[in-house]
Amino acid sequence: MFKMNFLRMRTDSALKKNKTPRSSKSYKQAATVGVLFTVEDKQKHLDIKDFIQQLEREGKTVQVLEYLPEKKENFEFKFDFFTIGHLSFWGNLTSPQIEKFIETPFDYLFNIDKQPHPLILNLLARSKAHCRIGRYAEAGHPYFELMIEQNGTNKGLIETMYNYTKQLR
Repeated sequence: MFKMNFLRMRTDSALKKNKTPRSSKSYKQAATVGVLFTVEDKQKHLDIKDFIQQLEREGKTVQVLEYLPEKKENFEFKFDFFTIGHLSFWGNLTSPQIEKFIETPFDYLFNIDKQPHPLILNLLARSKAHCRIGRYAEAGHPYFELMIEQNGTNKGLIETMYNYTKQLR
């Protein structure tokens, strides 16, 4: 599929060109948080909703973007989302929601996926977030400032990411 080859080329280019200063504030100082994930099932949706509520209770401003794969249900239509339909033939991922999300200089950006997805990696490469957090993957170093080794459930991944992030000073 040509689109995906072009997307990979654009992602590699974005990694090289994105000069956003990467750093991590202490968790207490962090004000803005992004949450990026791929829709899988109702349980993951509920776990992410709980996580967002927890962050908001702690005074964080949270913005969410989900990737909705074909044949997956968008539970509640609660979050901004994008689909494979937002990928042009030339490998450009565009929509107002995507542009707003990647241009936001989040203090923390959580990617809550167990497996890296090429569309999500493209957004991570283009993101203006200061500290990108995701599950450990051997090829993940260019995309994340903090990677978490965790092989359990999505809820376990969220809790582990949250616990490590809270320790940042």
